[in-house]
Order: sequence, then structure tokens, then C-alpha cells
Amino acid sequence: MAFLRRPAVRVTLTTLLVAYLAWGPFELVRTRASLLDAALVLPIGVTALGCALWVLAAREMPARNAWLLLVSVSGGLVMHVIEPFTGVVFVYFAILIAPRRAGIRPALALTALTLLAVPLLSYLTGQHMATAMGLTTGMAYSAVIAFMFWHVSGIRRQAAEVAEARAGEAVLSERARLAREVHDILAHSQSAQIVHLESARVLLKSGADPAAALDRVERAVRLARAGLEETRRALDALRGNDLPLVARLERLAAEFRAATGASCALSIDVEAGVLAAEAKLAVARTAQEALTNVRKHAPGSSVSVALRRVGTWCELEVRNDCGIEAPAGGGGVTAGSSGDGVAIGVVSRGSAAGGGDQFSATLESVPRSTAVEGVHGPAPLSTVSAKDDWSVPTGDGYGLIGMRERAELIGGSLSAGFDGGGFAVLLRVPA
Repeated sequence: MAFLRRPAVRVTLTTLLVAYLAWGPFELVRTRASLLDAALVLPIGVTALGCALWVLAAREMPARNAWLLLVSVSGGLVMHVIEPFTGVVFVYFAILIAPRRAGIRPALALTALTLLAVPLLSYLTGQHMATAMGLTTGMAYSAVIAFMFWHVSGIRRQAAEVAEARAGEAVLSERARLAREVHDILAHSQSAQIVHLESARVLLKSGADPAAALDRVERAVRLARAGLEETRRALDALRGNDLPLVARLERLAAEFRAATGASCALSIDVEAGVLAAEAKLAVARTAQEALTNVRKHAPGSSVSVALRRVGTWCELEVRNDCGIEAPAGGGGVTAGSSGDGVAIGVVSRGSAAGGGDQFSATLESVPRSTAVEGVHGPAPLSTVSAKDDWSVPTGDGYGLIGMRERAELIGGSLSAGFDGGGFAVLLRVPA
């Protein structure tokens, strides 16, 4: 097909086609007995030829092309009656080009008209019927070939459109993935830095203890360093140069032990480490977030990290012993309001204002409109202690809500809640 698109080939084929179309009118005029007869039939041939050439030049006007082809075929049939076979060239031309230039319905109607008209006119004018029937059979085969080419052309066009749409979806998907990475890393760390630096500015301006302001600045510095490190890791992941999943989990466990002094047991099924890029990233991010939350909200507690293959799924479970039993009525991720956010998790037990015991602490702060599914069912609501400002981001994690959304994008799920006296985060992704 690429050969036919070459300019020289197209010019050659077009010239041959025009010469083939012009043969009919020329032969009709040449065989007339007198100049008067030739002058009378010349307009018929010129009209048929002109309409055919007009259709050949006009591509995107199917309605007009249908009428032009009808005029050309009519002229060809009249020429066939006057001088047998001189107008057949226009009939064949209309049959072959009608599906592409006039549309499928006009092409079907025009083909049916020619298949009926040629044998009928041949019979009425006393022409040899065997020849007429052979001519009609040839036109029928030409019609089949023309409609096959039209069908193949339509399939190719649809395939090209589908490929273009998929390419566009791939670009949008990649943009969304990059946006999630940028949001997960930069938005969280930088917003937290701004909060701490603004607090330091207010403390210094009000003449408060400089040590408190210095503590805020140091927190902002730690956040900046952690954000830079995570940016580097994300860039490595996007380039495909990131560490293998098993090595990355081992590094996270080693960093947790070094930072907290607590134990971090690591159990990895080797087969579970063979995952798609998006699944590996979700597992690594979830493990990092869960360990970060333990460091922030349950310091000193031991942690176990397990990566296992369960059928067609890969499961990551991060469990810590926070020394608290699950609330009566079913464990889960507890949530409480704090400003414009909802605090998630439970790490301490306190007394409610109206009497009785109530759990009140968090793992992280998330938008109020977001809901989290617990391990054992819907999460009961509780309040956050007034002394804890959980609405302010204080770490370098990315949020279990974000991790759950990332898991769902690749067909997985994430749940978090109490289980056996500890808090567990369970991620399931397709293996």
C-alpha cells in the first residue's frame, strides 16, 4: 500500500484511468456515420466523462458524488444502447468507486440499478445475451471486490482510530501516574515544611522560646531531606532503575531498626517479589507509609512485615503491637474530626467527656470526605484528643488513603485496623 502512495505511481494510475474513461466517448463519436450523429452523441459522452472525473477529484462529498455517479452511469447506459460496450466503462467505474466516494447505501442502490439495467437494455436492443450476461457477471464480481475493499478500509481506519485513542489514554495514564508521584512526594513534604517554618516565624515574632522555633526549623530540614530522597527514589522508579522490591523492603526494615531501636521482622516470599511496576511501587509505598506511621504514632513498638503470594494475589501485611485491644463492637480504622480533616488510627485510650472510655489518637490526617475500610468492617468514629494537632502533617509518609487509591487503580485493595491486639495494614495487589 505504501507503494501506491508514491506521487509518481499515483500520477501514472490516474492517467491510465482517465484514458480508460475517455475511450468510451471517443469510440462512440468515432463510429458515427456522419458528423451530425457525432455531434448529437458527443454531449452524452462528455457529460458521463465529466461527472466521473468530478467524482474522482471530490473525496469528502458523498451526497454530491452519489448524484454525479448516477448521471455518469445513466450516460454510460445510453452510450451502451447507442453503441454496445462503449458506455460499460462508466458502469464499472461507478461500481468500483461508489463505496468509497458515495457511501455504502448509495453504492448498493447504484450497483443494483446497473446489474438490472445492463441485461435488460441489452435484451431490448437485441444484443447478444450471452455476452450481456457475462458482462453482468463481471460487474457482480467487481461489486463484491469493491465492497470487500471498502470493508477492509473501514477496519483499518477503525484500527487506526482505536490505536490513536489508546495512545492518548496511555499518555493520560502516564501523566496521572507522574502527577500521583509528584503529589505523594512534593505536596506532602513541602506543605509540612511550610507549616513548620510558619510556626517558627510566629514563635520568633512573638518572642517565644527560641528552642521551640529551632525545633520547628529542624523538623522542616528533616522533611526537606526526606522529600529530596523520595524524589530521587521516584525518579529512579520512573526510569526503571529502582531497587528490586525485596531489597527495598529490606532497606526500609533496616532504616526502621536504626531509627527506632525496635525490632522489625521481615518475612518475604521470593515468588511474591515478581510483580508489575505499578504493583511493586504500591507495595513499596505502602510498606514505607506503614512503617512511618509506626515511628510517629507508636514509637518503640515492634513491627513485622510480611510479603507473601496467595493464589493470584500478592499480599503485604505490616503489623505492630501497640498494646491496645480493639474497641468493642468491631475493630477497624477509627476516625475523628480535626479542623478540616479526619484523623485515622488508634494508639491511646482516654476518657470521653460524657463518661466512659474512648479511643482517641491517629495514624494520619486525611480529608473529611474520605472513608477508610477497616479490616473487620466499617470504622466506628471517635474524637481526637485536643492536645494533639493531628491536622498538621508531621512526617514523610504519604497517607493510607492515598495508598488505598493507588491499590484500587491497579485492581487491588488496602485495609487497616486492629487485629489481635495490634494494628495491621494489609495490601492486596494482583500478582
